[in-house]
Order: sequence, then structure tokens, then C-alpha cells
Amino acid sequence: MIRNPFRTPPEIRLAPTLYARAVDQARDTAFYQVLGVDDRIDARFELYTLHVLLLVMRLRDEGERGAEASQALFNVYVSALDDALRELGVGDLAVSKKMRKLGEALYGRMKTYEAALRAEDEGALSQALARNVFESEDPEIGTALMRYVVNSRARLAAQPYKALCERPDWAEVTA
Repeated sequence: MIRNPFRTPPEIRLAPTLYARAVDQARDTAFYQVLGVDDRIDARFELYTLHVLLLVMRLRDEGERGAEASQALFNVYVSALDDALRELGVGDLAVSKKMRKLGEALYGRMKTYEAALRAEDEGALSQALARNVFESEDPEIGTALMRYVVNSRARLAAQPYKALCERPDWAEVTA
């Protein structure tokens, strides 16, 4: 199929909407009120990263169109991080250094979470979530969030692609 070079593919156009859906879910007050996630900028970064990863993993399951959409979603997320740094008053010269550090953290989190999810290793996922989201070395602290992540992954996987793109089906946040 020949693509019109002047038209943005639908997979790329939907990325900002999917990113907004991930952010909306990550901002669910239940994470803070029920699970006890601290309302700090770094904890919010962790929840945003987690939700974007869940969507990226699901999109990749769709083959070529999903790979394009997942890369577009990731690009929107990285751009949003850059914008957030600038809004926080980080100067132009420091943005690249901070983005490098955030990028390393982002890739590290995604690699760790994805490996644990694909291996269905709930212990490793709980430990990573406890360490990154709750700043605790006690894996039990991350257990409720781990259950949420595993349930969300299953619900997203069960959704048809079109429904996923319109409104991802996240699990309920419970203790």
C-alpha cells in the first residue's frame, strides 16, 4: 500500500490521545488515596511511565501498525517530559542533561517492568514497583500495585485494537 506522504498515518495521530488516556489513568486519586503512592513529581513520573509502558506493550502485540503506534506514543511521552522540564523552569542548557537522566530512568523502568510482565514474575514486578514507586526495598509494599498492573495488562490484552485506541480498559485500583 502506498501512503500519502502529506497525510499523517492514523497510528501516529492517535498517540497524543493514548498518552492523554495514560496520564488520566495515572492521575486516578485511588493510587494516592488507596495504594498510598506519594503525590510527588517522581512518583507521578513512575505512574505515567508504567501506564505508557502498558499501552506500548499492548500496541506492539498488533504487529506493524501497533509498532508504529507504540513508537509514536513513546515519542509523545518523551516530548511531554521535555515540556514538563521546561515548565518547571529548567534552562535550555540543562534540559539535555536532565532528559538524558530521565531517558535512562525511563528505559530502565520499562525494561525491568516489561521483563517481569512477560515472564509473569510477580515477585520481580512487586519488588521493582516497591523500589521505584514507593522508594521501599520491601516488595510487599508493591504487591497491590503489581496486582493492578497485571490485571490492567490482561484487560488491555483482551480489548480489540479499535476499542483500545478509543478508551483503554484499565483495571480498578484496589488495595
